[in-house]
Amino acid sequence: MSREQKRLLLAVVVVFTVNIFIIALAQKASADLYKKGSTGDVVAEIQTRLKNWGYYFGVVDGVYGSKTEEAVRFFQRRNGLSVDGQVGNQTLAALGISPVSGTTVGGRGKSGDKYLLARLISAEARGEPYIGQVAVGAVVLNRVEHPSFPNTISGVIYQPGAFSCLDDGQFDKPISESAYRAAQEALDGSDPSAGAIYYFNPATATSAWIWSRPLIVQIGNHRFCS
Repeated sequence: MSREQKRLLLAVVVVFTVNIFIIALAQKASADLYKKGSTGDVVAEIQTRLKNWGYYFGVVDGVYGSKTEEAVRFFQRRNGLSVDGQVGNQTLAALGISPVSGTTVGGRGKSGDKYLLARLISAEARGEPYIGQVAVGAVVLNRVEHPSFPNTISGVIYQPGAFSCLDDGQFDKPISESAYRAAQEALDGSDPSAGAIYYFNPATATSAWIWSRPLIVQIGNHRFCS
């Protein structure tokens, strides 16, 4: 191979490498873009923050529909962002949400899951001892791995009728600091519930069925059951 041929081959390799790099960057950018039709935990997080700040008045369901798009446009206008109704990295940053594509927390779940799990723990177990808060988080994760429940954290949390806090307004209240720590500990694998998939407060429970579930352990005001 002549020197000229080697130079030509090197130039082709460089161009090919640069193109691959550009494609990879474009794929990452699209992975962090949420728009109408998107679903999942990050969409639910976007909806929750917009709702807490008075931009969104729909249901927090993890589905990026017309109401979510309208709320995003409203938020973007009010915060000097490019108004396109889509949530890219700039709008995520303005919402206080870190891009989470492919990112894991403690080896289980995406970082958006931690936010949702902490919100659920805070709403359901705000007044419970810390170990009880971790146990509530563990129950959610146990359900994710159980064949009778949805296989994502958002699916478990938003399953109709699963948690009363989504209906009584508690889910939309500020998240306690201990709930964030409890969520992380549960995601790291701690399970004070010893594998429970249900829990309830005997002082407020109205379902006769829940009392039929075998008791595993009681922590604070909650009975954790199989």
